[in-house]
Amino acid sequence: MNHETFLKRAVDLAREGVNAGIGGPFGAVIVKDGSIIAEGQNNVTTSNDPTAHAEVTAIRNACKALGTYQLDDCMLYTSCEPCPMCLGAIYWARPSAVFFAATHTDAAEAGFDDSFIYQEIDKPAEARTIPFYQVALTEHLSPFQAWRDFTEKKTY
Repeated sequence: MNHETFLKRAVDLAREGVNAGIGGPFGAVIVKDGSIIAEGQNNVTTSNDPTAHAEVTAIRNACKALGTYQLDDCMLYTSCEPCPMCLGAIYWARPSAVFFAATHTDAAEAGFDDSFIYQEIDKPAEARTIPFYQVALTEHLSPFQAWRDFTEKKTY
């Protein structure tokens, strides 16, 4: 199988998800050693989970299947260029490569415009559309100290 075959499967998943009423027009597959080990479709509206994007769902399924939290030796194929949330999840999962079919501009033209999120990231926290406020507590660094001191931690 080649990149086009895996991308076609991701696009098929996206279209099938729309036609089944599962969610938005997005699909993803994760491949290891030339075989699909996990798939994902956008099911935000049917699961009432705003993080249930195709890429995140596929990452969750792949990690569960492999019994790991990193996908070092895997490739992710997605029907569309990942949104900012999925981009973050992809970097945390660490696949070796990502291949996508449609661009974020194509998604925006279909009503899925995430450019405002990129703009929000660059704003000071309190100036964002949803304001963020830091409240410093005297113990606010204690979880990090506990992490540093914990001798049995599994770093990631």
